[in-house]
Amino acid sequence: MSAQTRSDQPPNCRDVWENMNKVLSENKFVRNYSCEITMGGNKKDGTKNSYTVETELFPIEALSVYSAYNLEDPILDGDRSKYFSAHRGGSQGDYREGMKSKIANVVDCLHKFPSSKRAVITIPNTSIPCHSTDGDAKCMREIHFYLDKGENAGESVTVLNATVWMRAQAAEIFPKNIHFVGSLMERVATNLSEKLGDGYDIKLGVL
Repeated sequence: MSAQTRSDQPPNCRDVWENMNKVLSENKFVRNYSCEITMGGNKKDGTKNSYTVETELFPIEALSVYSAYNLEDPILDGDRSKYFSAHRGGSQGDYREGMKSKIANVVDCLHKFPSSKRAVITIPNTSIPCHSTDGDAKCMREIHFYLDKGENAGESVTVLNATVWMRAQAAEIFPKNIHFVGSLMERVATNLSEKLGDGYDIKLGVL
């Protein structure tokens, strides 16, 4: 079965996660699932972002540590031993290798060529993956970034949108992956805003 949602106002990340679970409860197995998701916050209600979906498996501390690790930021050894586990994705969800240089490449691309279709981060670092090796079977495969015009509380803003491809997305792992995707978009938007200067403040748009 395939599941696809479209909306004039894309749902937030928690709504998508709840819909995933609903679809799975009704169909047991879903081959393809795609939808647009609102990633940014809402100025009217003060929501900072949409991509934080806390669950019993993924409290905010675990989400923050995993995202920091995959952004190639330093993390404490104690946090790694406390929060990292096979149940939470194992090596299939390890996207860290070379991430800082990949982010820098995307920022440089959008800075020099704002309409470019080459602002892309590819996750697998091997061109010949082995199906029996978890480290080769990354869940997230590729993410494309692009700039657009948007609106937040009636104000015209520049937004960073993205399109991401996942090999597989277990509903219970979705909170971790979407938090990383949102954090990655946030890092690109922040670094690009700083590079552009002149008070630029690029907001997160849709995924």
